[in-house]
Amino acid sequence: MEDDVVIVPNIPMLSATSQSKHAARFLRLAMASIMDILKIKPFVQVSVGQLLWGYEDPLLKLAKDVVPKEQKLPYEEFGLMYGKNGTSTDRVTIFTGVDDITQYGIIDKFNGRSYLPHWLSDNCNRLNGTDGSIFPPHIEKDRILFVYDKDLCRLLPLVYEKEVQIKENVLGYRFTPPENVFGDVESNPENACFCPAGQPSCSPKGLFNVSLCQYDSPIMLSFPHFYLGDDSFLTAVEGISPPDKDKHTFFIDVHPTMGTTLRARARVQINLAVSQVFDIKQVANFPDIVFPILWFEEGIDELPDEITDLMSFAETVPPKIRLVIIIALFALGALLFLLALFCLIRSSHRQSTLHLEGSNYLATAQFDLTKKKAKEPKN
Repeated sequence: MEDDVVIVPNIPMLSATSQSKHAARFLRLAMASIMDILKIKPFVQVSVGQLLWGYEDPLLKLAKDVVPKEQKLPYEEFGLMYGKNGTSTDRVTIFTGVDDITQYGIIDKFNGRSYLPHWLSDNCNRLNGTDGSIFPPHIEKDRILFVYDKDLCRLLPLVYEKEVQIKENVLGYRFTPPENVFGDVESNPENACFCPAGQPSCSPKGLFNVSLCQYDSPIMLSFPHFYLGDDSFLTAVEGISPPDKDKHTFFIDVHPTMGTTLRARARVQINLAVSQVFDIKQVANFPDIVFPILWFEEGIDELPDEITDLMSFAETVPPKIRLVIIIALFALGALLFLLALFCLIRSSHRQSTLHLEGSNYLATAQFDLTKKKAKEPKN
């Protein structure tokens, strides 16, 4: 319930201290003094609703007054889902597929951009995926699907896993992220371009650093319970059960012919990477650790029966209609052939009759002429 009270890491504070790790020492000492005055602690007690939708934070309030206007954060409260209650102002342009059906549903521009501005190469900054609800039709098992979500800060690739029976008459293909999608550079060299510029190392196995699109906050994404991640993340924090693929995997079931999503489970965990900073006494005893904050799941169980029945009708009826048309055309062709043959035989018979009648007439005429000549008197 949203009224339940929880104790969670103070994300604004820990983000600020982690960002100050490489700043000048006097700045870190000044930050420690400010936190002392404001009585800011590394953990806060808030309701679930406040954690999700926002609560007033003293550091953000202070930043609003002292930070230059061009560097201010676009919000006045802190909440993991603050400003994400379905009122997005983002402008997304997608292809309709009219000119090229293979581009159906693919994002062309996001807020006027054809590429993301975060990463080190155009390949990692690509936007040419869908929002996950539709895909270009006629999906083969060897195709890689791409999904883009603003909070992921990247395209998420999905590969075929297995066939699934959605309903009695509806078959789907299940696509899931590759096991090394959040792999380290050693296991997945393609992830090298996702390393934030200027950082000495990339994310470890199982984590994805989204700080560049989260106002430099040390936010790390993973699958729930660090599924497919390094075991050290589990052992570093007490109270987390081992990951379970059935409960924690990310998947989308798509209709292979239509390209429509039939069932989906988008499961992502939000983590905070905390760095030890000795000059700030409030976190001086903190080790370098990845704090799991929460994980969420969104998706659909199944489409309404009316929709799946219509999809089944659209998929199965056209082949039946084609079969009926083929049979009808074959029968019509056979009928026309028999009719042509009948006409040909009849025409041939008629010509034979005329030929015989003509011959009889000629013979009769010759006979009459002979008789006439015989009756003529001889001189």
